[in-house]
Amino acid sequence: MYTANIQKTSRHFLPENFIVTDWQSLEPYFKDLLERNIDITDNLEQWLLDQSEIEAVVSEDACWRQIKMTCDTENKALEEAFNFYCTELQPRIQPFADALNKKLVNHPLALELDTVKYFTYLRTLRKNIELFREENIPLQSELAVMQQQFGLISGKMTVVINNQEYTLQQAAKFYESHDRNLREQAYRKIQGRRLQDKDELNTLFNCLLEKRNAEALNASFSNYRDYRFKELGRFDYSKEDCFAFHEAVKQHILPLVNLVYRKKKDKLGLDTLRPWDVEAVPENSPSLQPFTTSEELIRKSIECFSMLRPFFGECLIKMNALKHLDLESRKGKAPGGYNCPLAESGAPFIFMNAAGQMQDLITMLHEGGHAVHSFLAHPLQLTGFKEYPMEIAEVASMAMELFSMEFWHVFFTDDAQLKKAREYQLERVITIFPWIAIIDKFQHWLYENPAHSIEERTAKWNDILNEFSDDVIDYSGLENYRSNLWQKQLHLFEVPFYYIEYGIAQLGAIGMWRQFKANKELALDNYCSALSFGGTKTLPQLFENAGLKFDFSSEQIKSLMGFVKGEME
Repeated sequence: MYTANIQKTSRHFLPENFIVTDWQSLEPYFKDLLERNIDITDNLEQWLLDQSEIEAVVSEDACWRQIKMTCDTENKALEEAFNFYCTELQPRIQPFADALNKKLVNHPLALELDTVKYFTYLRTLRKNIELFREENIPLQSELAVMQQQFGLISGKMTVVINNQEYTLQQAAKFYESHDRNLREQAYRKIQGRRLQDKDELNTLFNCLLEKRNAEALNASFSNYRDYRFKELGRFDYSKEDCFAFHEAVKQHILPLVNLVYRKKKDKLGLDTLRPWDVEAVPENSPSLQPFTTSEELIRKSIECFSMLRPFFGECLIKMNALKHLDLESRKGKAPGGYNCPLAESGAPFIFMNAAGQMQDLITMLHEGGHAVHSFLAHPLQLTGFKEYPMEIAEVASMAMELFSMEFWHVFFTDDAQLKKAREYQLERVITIFPWIAIIDKFQHWLYENPAHSIEERTAKWNDILNEFSDDVIDYSGLENYRSNLWQKQLHLFEVPFYYIEYGIAQLGAIGMWRQFKANKELALDNYCSALSFGGTKTLPQLFENAGLKFDFSSEQIKSLMGFVKGEME
């Protein structure tokens, strides 16, 4: 039914050999769309296809510029190519995009379009029209360039441990060492290295905050939070729902987090659990090492995905054949991990910073879930149909983490190690929620109070951090490091307000896993069905197609956490 033999979207409007180089070569095609006479429905649908084609070509070009830059942040030519798109192309495209949106939604023939097929698409266009302001174009161009500075700054961060230089991602492997002194040394060096760029990142964030606030005010919003909710298309939940989620995390999840860390402390035989102990394993137990090289990670991930469903493995095989996998951590590479859909050619690109740790395996499975989503949505007719809500996108990735546990013997041949790996994942499912709540709540405060000082920001961060902290880990003497922890979260710099999605989606993923435990094939059918709709249905409808209810209320959180606790036991 589903195939990874993905086909590049054929061109009918642009020449097959057309590549994006400058505005002069692009402009005639946008003018054609804007000036074209549309007198019958067939002409309108062809116009939509032509517009979709140019959107795909431009989008993919922009994606490759960003991919290449994040893979090598030290290459100035790649940085300049990305900046050229942000400063020379995007600002000229935006007014045409707004005019084309208005041409469609105001056209009499738009009423004859299939109301089900085009509902979410037209709703998004109307939202974009409502938000568009000419005066925001230069601001958005500046923000697109400025946001990437976080990756450039972070990509240069390294530490020396045992006379060898490591990226911060590579150095994190020492947290699993049996040597507690080495774990502490790694922790202090990593956190200390972050502090060296504290002022530069604070200055960067101040500039981002100022420009984002101006963008919101220009669009007649009282603050950037309300503007961003609209921009992100959060039609189905409000800020009040986010606040209720924060409280539910404190009520129903923090007690489980305390249980997880007490158990960890007992296993390690420690009087006090310190932050550098959380990833450690007992002395009589080897560290979890699911792979040693990126080639091994790819091979084993393909095998694991293929056992789950052959189609899933075929997706990774296709990406590997196209060299769309850049997995290993190295100096000069931006931090983090992502799956980047490519709107025209179809097969996405996975970027990450693997260093042989268990967390790296989870990242690969997570991004692999995103990749499957990209494959499933690619056959949809219009580029706009493939732009799905982030909440369902994260269900795709997080559910894949949980589904795949069934076949983790590919990575761990020893039963004790396999059990430990699954336990690690379920602990992570629980312990990630407080951090999600912290980052989300912090962002609400940041943009409700845009005139705050750095001192006020730090004080508020500490308040929120302490509000969601567990009762087990001893953080004494580490206040300076903890006051700066927010700066490690790239979302705050690069994709503001994109974080609550992880909490909503984690609940959805647990619901998918509960289905999987009851009926594997039905759960996987529901999973593929929901993802194949892309963005052509509303968020509640997509959840419903996955066999889920769109619900992140306190009672739902309590129910799902009870299920996870039962699985752990």
